[in-house]
Amino acid sequence: MKILLFLFALYVQSIYCDNDEKPSYQKPSVGDTAYLSEAFHNQEEFKSRWIMSEAKKDGVEDSIAKYDGVWKIAEPKENPLEGDHGLVLSSQAKHAAVSASLDKPFKFEDKPLIVQYEVRFQNKHECGGAYIKLVADSPSLNLAEFTDKTEYSIMFGPDRCGNDNKLHFIFQHENPITHKMEEKHAKKPSKDFGNIFEDGKTHLVTLVVEPDNTYKILLDRKELSSGSLLADMEPPVNPPKMIDDPEDSKPENWDEREKIKDPAAVKPDDWDEDAPMMIEDPNAQKPSGWLDDESELVPDPNAVHPADWDDEEDGEWEAPQIDNPKCKAVGCGEWKRPSIKNANYKGKWSAPLIANPDYKGIWAPRKIENPNFFEDTNPFAMKSISAVGFELWSMQSDILFDNLIIADDQSIVDQWTVQSWEMKRKQEKSSDSSVTGMWENFMEATEEKPWLWIVVIACIFVPIVLLVYFCTSSSKSEEVSRRKKTDEPTPDDAPVEEEQHESQTEGEEGAASTEESDDKAATEDEGEVEVEAQKTDGEAETEEPKVEEVAEDSPKTDKEEDSQVLQDKEEDSQEEGDEKTEEAASNTADEAGEASPSPRTRSKRRARKD
Repeated sequence: MKILLFLFALYVQSIYCDNDEKPSYQKPSVGDTAYLSEAFHNQEEFKSRWIMSEAKKDGVEDSIAKYDGVWKIAEPKENPLEGDHGLVLSSQAKHAAVSASLDKPFKFEDKPLIVQYEVRFQNKHECGGAYIKLVADSPSLNLAEFTDKTEYSIMFGPDRCGNDNKLHFIFQHENPITHKMEEKHAKKPSKDFGNIFEDGKTHLVTLVVEPDNTYKILLDRKELSSGSLLADMEPPVNPPKMIDDPEDSKPENWDEREKIKDPAAVKPDDWDEDAPMMIEDPNAQKPSGWLDDESELVPDPNAVHPADWDDEEDGEWEAPQIDNPKCKAVGCGEWKRPSIKNANYKGKWSAPLIANPDYKGIWAPRKIENPNFFEDTNPFAMKSISAVGFELWSMQSDILFDNLIIADDQSIVDQWTVQSWEMKRKQEKSSDSSVTGMWENFMEATEEKPWLWIVVIACIFVPIVLLVYFCTSSSKSEEVSRRKKTDEPTPDDAPVEEEQHESQTEGEEGAASTEESDDKAATEDEGEVEVEAQKTDGEAETEEPKVEEVAEDSPKTDKEEDSQVLQDKEEDSQEEGDEKTEEAASNTADEAGEASPSPRTRSKRRARKD
């Protein structure tokens, strides 16, 4: 099934992703409707607008304190758009800072703040940030001195070190009582986004902060997390109304023990604390044949003195020890009784626990009203933003930023995205020949066109149904052919065979009854023949004298005797012809599978012959 899905994804990619020609880059534009729209088009425009920081980072060694990271406008590796450029942090393990003023300050009043930019980790990213800072408006702001200490209103973007993946959203909130700025961190997204640091593709990060104090973070135009500025930040915007009294302390007689040892308990007299846990088995006996005088280890008789062994330097050579082969059968050396658990062992005695009559529970300081309590119902009203900047440190080089926009209208941002990231993303997908890339393309295609799932189901199940059909039909044909070759009965022929068997049984029963009747008739015929023969013999005996008398009275002439002899010969030859005819017919009947002549017929033949 995975193979079919892969082939279908390849088919979808061939349809929806035309990568024959690389499209040319066209600079996106939304006019003056955004607070800032930066495409990092060329080096001249970049230098005219963006300012490199010349400051030093506080609290670090002088060798790495300077913001001397290298920024440049360059084409990305494997550029998806012909002629496209971006802002590349080409140095590594160096602090780098660059910033630019907005076309007009953004004020947190009644319109949402939308911040969006592209980031591409061209090398597998292991440690370092790729976030952006929205610098707070201030009369004393000097972008040439832009550092990590520069006040900002919002910090947003990806960051990674080791396996800790982050997509920061931090905003600065002013405590109305202390007038100090406090960082508020959004909860970490629950969805996984670690692939952006490794896949080498261009990703789009978007932050939307609404005037109703809600926010949402998007990755590649898909929501990654969302929440409320009032409920989902750490620490919370508003402090608790009641706090622990810092001057309260636990009384000395406060007993927090819920259970105590029974003071009235006494150790039993028969409790032996000194009894060991294990003792020797008194019933154990030394096995017969135990070799007391043999040692458990003996020198290896097969060991050879090393040729490079120097007795003067290395000492006297001794063969390594091995297990004594004589000990394998029974044992050797000093025999000791095995140890068993001591039935009288009880261990250290301790008094049982009982409820503590003086238990007062777990102590906690009393609550008092928070003197620094305040309630800000609209944390969206942050300090206005007048500039934007990247203040980063990274162990990997060639991090690319592109198509930064800050606006208060989603339609403007969408228009900008269509002209920039959408084109780039489509081309990157079309050039991705990996299985993962094609699968992602397929899933995105199904999101845009859900009916593709119907095609998927058809492509998967129709071949399976056809395969099952042809396999079963082929097996049936092979079975029928095999039965025909071996003359084995088939299920459809079973009734016919039963009928033939019944017919054969009936035929055998009929033949048996016929033979019985024939035998009976033959017996009767034989009896009749015997009677007739007896009658004939009697008549012959009776007539012989008459013949003799007739012969004596009227002797035959020579002519009459000759005619009588000829008549007898004709009768004998006729009888022999009849017998040959019957034998031929009998042989023919035998060859045809017919029954042989019945006993009655045979008896008649013998009588006639006689």
